[in-house]
Amino acid sequence: MTTKRYAYFVSDGTGITAENVGRSLITQFPGIEFEELSLPYVDTPEKAERAVTMINESKRGIERPIVVSTIISDEIRAIVQKADALMLDSFDAFLGPIEKELSAVSNHEMGQTHNIANEQKYQSRMDAVHYSLDNDDGAQIKNYADADIILVGVSRCGKTPTCLYLALQYGIKAANYPITEDDADNFNLPRPLQAYRAKLFGLTIAPNRLSAIRNERRPNSRYSSLRQCADEVRMVEAIYRKHRVPSINTTHHSVEEISTRILAEVGIKRKML
Repeated sequence: MTTKRYAYFVSDGTGITAENVGRSLITQFPGIEFEELSLPYVDTPEKAERAVTMINESKRGIERPIVVSTIISDEIRAIVQKADALMLDSFDAFLGPIEKELSAVSNHEMGQTHNIANEQKYQSRMDAVHYSLDNDDGAQIKNYADADIILVGVSRCGKTPTCLYLALQYGIKAANYPITEDDADNFNLPRPLQAYRAKLFGLTIAPNRLSAIRNERRPNSRYSSLRQCADEVRMVEAIYRKHRVPSINTTHHSVEEISTRILAEVGIKRKML
């Protein structure tokens, strides 16, 4: 029987790190349904007291909420730790041992992980996002020389979200090009892609999944029919085989998994921004 528990991700900054750590942990318990609540910018004692009240009010009998915290301030962290919950504090767990190993004291400044401390790196990421938007769906093939990678595949197989994730997370200039029935001439690469063979990476997908996705956009159309989807998937997979384009099946993978697998396979270094 599925049970339900509360999981709080508490931070004095954006909360992104707390969310990532927390979700990585609770997804290991598929039999339990978690109500996830993010509490970012808990950066004053008053906010911390309100967070404690909220956490305590969600306790159900003996079932305590789970709190994943990345608060750096000793004062605010001490307040949050008064909550009647299972406390998982990233800084208590890791910062102390690192300080001991380095024989140094951390600066205990809030919001260092996701601030704009390095303007050049931040601008690189924004440039990559703009590039991916400008070069979505084969819009600007003249700019492919600047691409770090070009994703190809049928319509609605996950090219656009993957490109944007690569840009936003890693500052990678990712373009994408949709392969259509018109490109099926002897299973050759579309002409705009032929000069960039080394930059290509193919996405494929199960036809039934593709049909379901397309039906949300154009229900009961030829475009979304299972037969049409199956024909297009066979076509692109034949092109990948003929031209030795590396590929991944996106059917059962999240955009994070797809992106990581692509980078690992093609050897592009992830830019930690």
